[in-house]
Amino acid sequence: MTDFLPVSKKDMKKRGWEYLDFVLITGDAYVDHPSFGAAIIGRLLESRGYKVGIIAQPSWKDVSDFQKLGKPRLGFLITSGNIDSMVNHYTVAKKRRNQDAYSPGGRAGMRPDRAAIVYANRAREAYKDVPIILGGIEASLRRFAHYDYWDNKVRRSILLDSKADLIVYGMGENAIVEVAEALDNGIPINEITYVRGTVYKTKDKDRAYDYIVLPSYAEIVSSKEKYGDSFLIQYENTDAMSAKTLIEPYGDIYVVQNPPAMPLSQVELDHVYDLFYMRTYHPIYESQGGIPALQEVKFSIINNRGCFGSCSFCALTFHQGRVIQSRSHESIIHEAEVMTEDPEFKGYIHDVGGPTANFREAACEKQKNKGACIKKQCLFPNPCKQLKIDHKDYLSLLRKLRNIPKVKKVFIRSGIRYDYLIYDKDESFFRELCQHHISGQLKVAPEHISSRVLQKMGKPNRQVYEKFVKRYYEINKDLGKDQFLVPYLMSSHPGSDIKAAIELAEYLRDLGYMPEQVQDFYPTPGTLSTCMYYTEMDPRTKEKVYVAKSPHEKAIQRALIQFKKPENYSLVLEALKIAGREDLIGYDKKCLIKPPQKKNTSLKKGQKQRSDKRLKDRYK
Repeated sequence: MTDFLPVSKKDMKKRGWEYLDFVLITGDAYVDHPSFGAAIIGRLLESRGYKVGIIAQPSWKDVSDFQKLGKPRLGFLITSGNIDSMVNHYTVAKKRRNQDAYSPGGRAGMRPDRAAIVYANRAREAYKDVPIILGGIEASLRRFAHYDYWDNKVRRSILLDSKADLIVYGMGENAIVEVAEALDNGIPINEITYVRGTVYKTKDKDRAYDYIVLPSYAEIVSSKEKYGDSFLIQYENTDAMSAKTLIEPYGDIYVVQNPPAMPLSQVELDHVYDLFYMRTYHPIYESQGGIPALQEVKFSIINNRGCFGSCSFCALTFHQGRVIQSRSHESIIHEAEVMTEDPEFKGYIHDVGGPTANFREAACEKQKNKGACIKKQCLFPNPCKQLKIDHKDYLSLLRKLRNIPKVKKVFIRSGIRYDYLIYDKDESFFRELCQHHISGQLKVAPEHISSRVLQKMGKPNRQVYEKFVKRYYEINKDLGKDQFLVPYLMSSHPGSDIKAAIELAEYLRDLGYMPEQVQDFYPTPGTLSTCMYYTEMDPRTKEKVYVAKSPHEKAIQRALIQFKKPENYSLVLEALKIAGREDLIGYDKKCLIKPPQKKNTSLKKGQKQRSDKRLKDRYK
């Protein structure tokens, strides 16, 4: 049926439905586009013959919204939306955001904090005997006990706090279909303990097979070292081909994670994106200003999944895995051709990418049959000798897209892995990237410049970035183009102290570049960096890691990256004095700031009392 999934009893009646098999509850507004997870899961189940309805951004004050589509025959499927609800609501400084791009008109406050937990508890209240299955990024990355930055404590598995029956983690297509078929065949939800890519709870851990028992919740709450041990085991069991079942004890209850679902084949991935989608938001939002998040993705194409880059601060390893899954050229071209028929299409495809745009194939032949290496990375600290560095297939795809009638320009706005690009001896893609696929500037992510910080980030050394920058500008000059690079930089990542932040400031001074925005490290569940932030050690080596935790020190590191801003003067002055780098205060071209005027020769007493002594003690 060429229409939106039902959002009301009236919609159900139009389809001739008396009931639904599944009610899908999402913290985002309902956008029927394959960039939205709820749309994919809803359409996939629909394609298998299930009756699916959507309750988007329900009122959580009582149960009435959770009952408006009636009691589902098989279960509630619950997601907080495309973005973790806490990240959606709060900045890294824990200040409330005043906009939500996934809500009508960008309005904030349309979903609760910890939406997956709140929704699941309300759904249980609405219909006590209906199975509840969690999915999406929020549930996926909280499947085990985890450090919670907003509460500043270790929280239990979201499966327990939500009182849900099952978590489908990762991308979830095959897992949710298998769970749906089991429920449809009359298997009770508490007996569905065998599906890859799911997490369940039990009092009998021996129902699991070939498992590893993690440190208990009580142990990791009381010991940061045990927390690190637990995280490392999880980190080394994220690949579908090598991972074992993991069990986390909570007294007499066990949270059991089955191995990840197998990566989708190209045929399976094509099927997901070839399903029918309306490719826009539901018309109920039109009078409210639409859904801002759609604008960037409406004319973008998802090319791949997974990432073997393994940056420490990224949760992709836990959510999508390291094995690349790519769509066929035919599927992507078909989507582009459909896109060109949209009345709003102006000739510009905004992106053809994914987690990392220029990854189209498995990192090496071994990954195709044995999965990703457990203790080795593909690109860090140096590219593996087995790594296949080749852009030919991606370049061929882009050329085909450029030749579609009505397409004027194809941009690449997803992350480009610049180290992988510069390692490619064939510069054909590099040249055509600069010639055809950039709109004046290319965004890349060196993140930092200090070797000890880059080591903790899992990023290549600065020489690799400098080699890329040099060649980028040479190619643009050859092409007669005046195009720029916009580097993403991160402050306060574990391993970064004030001295490392000053090193980055000096690098920017020498470049003559001042970034407009700086991302302060945000400790979110499911990343190696968050584990280091909480434990102040690297779980792989037990080595102690410097971590800037106080808001004042984080502000200092951020200010150093934007040292020219007048409002940052006092913080930069304080940093240089603490680090003993008064040589950078003066009028020489190597100086970051000028000496203070007499009336500003000293910092505010209160500020000094709060921070100076502690910071100086750390830098002795």
